[in-house]
Amino acid sequence: MNIILLGAPGAGKGTQAGILVETRGMVQLSTGDMLRAARSSGTEMGLKVAAVMDAGQLVTDEIVIGLIEEQLDKGSEGGFIFDGFPRTLPQADALGELLAKKGLSLDAVIELVVDDEALVGRIEKRAAEAAAAGQPVRSDDNAEVFAGRLKEYYKKTAPLTGYYYAKGNLQTVNGMQSMEAVRDAIASLLKA
Repeated sequence: MNIILLGAPGAGKGTQAGILVETRGMVQLSTGDMLRAARSSGTEMGLKVAAVMDAGQLVTDEIVIGLIEEQLDKGSEGGFIFDGFPRTLPQADALGELLAKKGLSLDAVIELVVDDEALVGRIEKRAAEAAAAGQPVRSDDNAEVFAGRLKEYYKKTAPLTGYYYAKGNLQTVNGMQSMEAVRDAIASLLKA
């Protein structure tokens, strides 16, 4: 199975992707992780990524699609979880074309729906827990920075819900439930 996890920052996509990796043997394709790995890989693509990032520029969709293609070529018996990609409609089109080229399909797009106020609470709680445990607090784990990330999400990424709904791929899960209840809801969607 190949799935996309959608949802605002802090909705629990990373947590649920981790569970799917553990329970279903899926490979999580997190664009952030892929970019960091490519940057330090020394490959031709990695050198491109490093040059763009070192110049303080955003990595192009073309580069990200290239990284995803490299991962798809490695294969996965459990399928892939696209986490943090696509973020825009052009990226969704590009991913669809890439999957078709590889003879793969997109089996589900699961949106974790979470209330905005609850998201801010989750982010503040995550920062407080990290600080209490003596761990570094993520720079984006404060209400002000988070509000900007949320605004950016609604502007660029939220249109994907309509895009995938029109294609008949979109499923929604109440992300306000416990982590276990969200896990179980995703599992039953994937069984169907």
